[in-house]
Amino acid sequence: MILKSLKNKKRAILRKKEEGLKAGQTLQILGVSLNSTQESEVLKMVLEKIEKGRKFWIVTPNPEFLVYAQKNPHFRKILNSADLAIPDGFGLVLASWFLKTKPLISKRITGADLTEKLLAMAKEKKWRVGIVGARRGERGEGKELVKKIKERYPGLKIEVLEEMVGWQKRKYEIIFACHGRGEQEKWIFKNLKKANASIFIGVGGSLDYIGRFSRRAPFFLRKLGLEWLWRLILKPSHLKRVFISCVIFPLLVVKEKLKI
Repeated sequence: MILKSLKNKKRAILRKKEEGLKAGQTLQILGVSLNSTQESEVLKMVLEKIEKGRKFWIVTPNPEFLVYAQKNPHFRKILNSADLAIPDGFGLVLASWFLKTKPLISKRITGADLTEKLLAMAKEKKWRVGIVGARRGERGEGKELVKKIKERYPGLKIEVLEEMVGWQKRKYEIIFACHGRGEQEKWIFKNLKKANASIFIGVGGSLDYIGRFSRRAPFFLRKLGLEWLWRLILKPSHLKRVFISCVIFPLLVVKEKLKI
């Protein structure tokens, strides 16, 4: 019995190590755990978890998330509870290099790009996708969003959870939470065990780009990490958010570097 127990523990430790390697090495910036990984590895993990019927929660932190996490310890705890935290923000790459984290974040993975790849996979694999919190949770707008997404991905099985009575009993491979920073993570944290799904991911307004409700920054601006400038041009009301990402976040990173 003792020998069998030791063998089981050893297998569990090895399995945990293997999953950790697949998820990418973990680092911390401002007390928030992040994973240094590649988009291709994330997609492999998603496929593996769905095939094995395991729950897997992905968060997509950007500098604004990390600033908010400093003021809200509960939100920081929720972020650190996720299975994978992909760095969605060029500022996180710069912060990693400045702080000399181990490992370094070599490349960001944008939530919008990952969302497109996951929808393409869902169409190909005939997975059922659920969305919640999209278009401010308005039922009519949610239907319009689904219609536009289906035009880009014909045959995709996608539903708005707010419109489905007893959706918790329906089987989904992927659930996209679209409430925006903070609210979407809280929703997943609350519903992770209740929902019959494998992959949970907060994507903010990424589906709005796919549905053409919002215009994404031109490719060259995205490559330079200047989406914030594009958003500011389109929506000057985002000045506060830009200030948080481009001023408050760098100051906090410098403070961490100097251990002030």
